[in-house]
Amino acid sequence: MPNIYPKFTDAELKEFSLSREALPSHIGVIMDGNGRWAKKRLLPRSAGHRAGMEALRGIVRFSHSAGIEALTVYAFSTENWKRPRAEIDALFALLEEYFHKEIDELDANGVRIRIIGDEAAFSGKLRDILEAAQNRTTKNTGLCFNIALNYGSRAEIVHAVNSLIESGAKSGEVTEEMFDSSLYTSGLPELDLIIRTAGEQRLSNFLLWQAAYAEFVFTDTLFPDFSREVYADCLCEFARRTRRFGKVL
Repeated sequence: MPNIYPKFTDAELKEFSLSREALPSHIGVIMDGNGRWAKKRLLPRSAGHRAGMEALRGIVRFSHSAGIEALTVYAFSTENWKRPRAEIDALFALLEEYFHKEIDELDANGVRIRIIGDEAAFSGKLRDILEAAQNRTTKNTGLCFNIALNYGSRAEIVHAVNSLIESGAKSGEVTEEMFDSSLYTSGLPELDLIIRTAGEQRLSNFLLWQAAYAEFVFTDTLFPDFSREVYADCLCEFARRTRRFGKVL
């Protein structure tokens, strides 16, 4: 039987120094450091990606239990095609394994899976797996778990522009709302927080439009070591921020 992730009570959230009112609705995570984690241990990079998959499993569970509405993770960028073919194949094999092992549990917990990015470059087998996962969970109402695959924000913006042109939008008539609805993230809550692991402090072509008013939290922790305690610390840092949205408070 699939594991059912229990919802945190207010007391359990307090154990992580968190309160329900201060939680972000939509979190983006740039999962960085798998390769460095493996190198430090004299292991192949594929071992780092596998360890990262285990860390991701914990983050999804924590997000669901905490009541986060949407979690978007940067799994494979448009630039990642420059990596060695063997590493790319290992990543895709892990992705297939993830859905094979996790889909029953994710579905049982009401998690809705959404793939953002251009799936056309993937094999027919992988596309079928991704489509099946999305179709199976499309009516779920729990955590919206968005996986950015073959995703680049610049490409997303160009795709949105072309979609608007194809729909007949005319110069001077396009609004921010229309543009937003043409993005892969259409219908998701506003992005509140971006977390990047492994000490890097850049967006790397991730959710550029959506990040307009997001808070950034950077941690030196390599992603395979990104425990729920480290995750909770990042959420606490978010809660300490004063968000003005251009207003004088």
